[in-house]
Amino acid sequence: MPYGVRVHTLGQVNAAFAGDRGEPDPGVRAAIAASDGTVTRYLDAVAELCTARLLVPVVATGDDSGDGPDPARHAELAAVSVQGPDGRRALLAFTGLDALRAWEPRARPVPATLDDVCATVDEAGAEALLIDVAGPVPFVVESDLVGELAQGRRLVRLDDGGYGWLAVRRDPPREPSDSA
Repeated sequence: MPYGVRVHTLGQVNAAFAGDRGEPDPGVRAAIAASDGTVTRYLDAVAELCTARLLVPVVATGDDSGDGPDPARHAELAAVSVQGPDGRRALLAFTGLDALRAWEPRARPVPATLDDVCATVDEAGAEALLIDVAGPVPFVVESDLVGELAQGRRLVRLDDGGYGWLAVRRDPPREPSDSA
């Protein structure tokens, strides 16, 4: 296989994705397609991804006997990373089931938000997130943004045309301690 497989923790599947059929969000795909290399269009695409559902591919690793299902076989599910010619590693994600299947029909989709996927990128020690590697339009979220997104922040477009970070609370607030 042309990709490296490593085990990464993705956490629990978000209940908000119950019933998700894997269709791509047309707004997300349009924003990615419009990212023409300019900073503004690139950041617009990242901001659009911040509110989208992504699909992280997981594949079975372990015994590659190829003889069909074997109940005695032990396998693990693993998120996938790829390594570029420059040695940098990226985790993969997809905007829809069609793009995931175009890349690897046997991969299983795990729905996740961009901040959760970026936290996995960070945890894995990868440098980037590669979205829709097999098309329709590949898109890379670079390391400087991955770190911010991994902390639960979302990139938003401001009314003045600039960009800012919106902090999204990941955990419920803690109750004050009585032991002072």
